[in-house]
Amino acid sequence: MTTLILVRHGETVDNANRIMQGQTQGQLNETGMRQAEEVADRLAGEHIDAVVSSDLKRSYDTACIIANRHRLDVSTTELLRERDWGGFTGRYIPDLKDEKWPDDIESLDHLLCRAKNFLDFVCSEYPDCRVVAVGHGIINKAVQAIYHKVAMNEVRPMANCEIRILEL
Repeated sequence: MTTLILVRHGETVDNANRIMQGQTQGQLNETGMRQAEEVADRLAGEHIDAVVSSDLKRSYDTACIIANRHRLDVSTTELLRERDWGGFTGRYIPDLKDEKWPDDIESLDHLLCRAKNFLDFVCSEYPDCRVVAVGHGIINKAVQAIYHKVAMNEVRPMANCEIRILEL
């Protein structure tokens, strides 16, 4: 059995300013770096075989802080990228409440397909391993929705640097 230790990246400048980041790189702020250090401390005594991350900077930087405690490298995958928010990217989130969704937002079906492909990837690449995977709020919800076989709105959102463990 593969154990997936799913983590959301640390807080970023845009998270703190309530900006829709989507697939932009993002930059951890001081709080985010401290959160990543706290996760690294929490997992320091755990056996970890591998660390996988979204290829976006905010997740990769979080993953590197965790991986350094275990003297592991970080592998990246586009499968863990955040949802592509299209025309909403870079905008102030409270302003989007009543707006019509643009046509260029990544579809829910595509997002869920990426989540399924990620779970398949972890199981095939890391059989019987303990894997830390650092992703983003929405893709992590999609991963959990696939795993639990529920709708995404039934998955509780993850806070920055929150951990959820899935036995695959």
